[in-house]
Amino acid sequence: MSDYIRIEKAMTYMSEHVSSQPTLEDVAAHVHLSPFHFHRVFCKWAGTTPKRFLQALTLERSKRMLKEEGSLMDVSLRMGLSGGSRLYDHFVKLEAVTPGEYKNGGQGVTIQYGVNETPFGKIFVAMTPRGVCRIEFLGSRSADEILVDIGKDWPKGSLVQNDNATNYVANVLFSRLKDGQSNPLSLHVMGTNFQVAVWRALLRIPSGQLASYSQIANALGYPKASRAVGNAVGSNPVAMLIPCHRVIQKSGAIGGYRWGSTKKEMIQAWEFLREEPIEL
Repeated sequence: MSDYIRIEKAMTYMSEHVSSQPTLEDVAAHVHLSPFHFHRVFCKWAGTTPKRFLQALTLERSKRMLKEEGSLMDVSLRMGLSGGSRLYDHFVKLEAVTPGEYKNGGQGVTIQYGVNETPFGKIFVAMTPRGVCRIEFLGSRSADEILVDIGKDWPKGSLVQNDNATNYVANVLFSRLKDGQSNPLSLHVMGTNFQVAVWRALLRIPSGQLASYSQIANALGYPKASRAVGNAVGSNPVAMLIPCHRVIQKSGAIGGYRWGSTKKEMIQAWEFLREEPIEL
């Protein structure tokens, strides 16, 4: 079992058993490591301690953030601010597929793809020369199934596997590159005008903060379009880089996530710790 798989299993175990507050020994035993070794491996790959991660999970941060940051969210969206997010220190530029590119079906375009490991499980990454066009966590779907969808979007494109090229994207996502080594990441996505507008709005939610579907609808000038916003969020083709995991229900409930609510909660806790470390 790789360290990545162990950390994913440990995070999932803590998320699913947060009400019983498992000890370090409990979680270490679940991934078949000694407490000392597990603590060291977890810190290395998750960037925080098991105790701090569990603390973040136990916070009712969803309701608290929605209550405290609601006005900040609206201002951030209207002004186009991205906040002090570490995830976007390198910034992310979103470009939509043009009508001409859509009509040509990707003719002459080479799409590189690969599968890379992360603390939250394996991810599938695909990118055109203009930017990342697809990121999905594997599990509910296989890489072959995702490739079928990409083939439908780009029927005349050439698909080439290149795990080394896509590994760079995974490294930027989880800040494993040394300072100054990462270049700006571009996204090259296919969607309707409304979907693209929603995805741009998601990019403006600061890391470690959350917003509701209705807040995004209001900020876009469509206060009655919460359901449509939800559909656009669910259609996000680029996990993590377009942060659909930062959107929750108005009530504070975590809401749906294509790759499961447990993974969504794990990512939220991880980002929360990166932006606002919890004092021990």
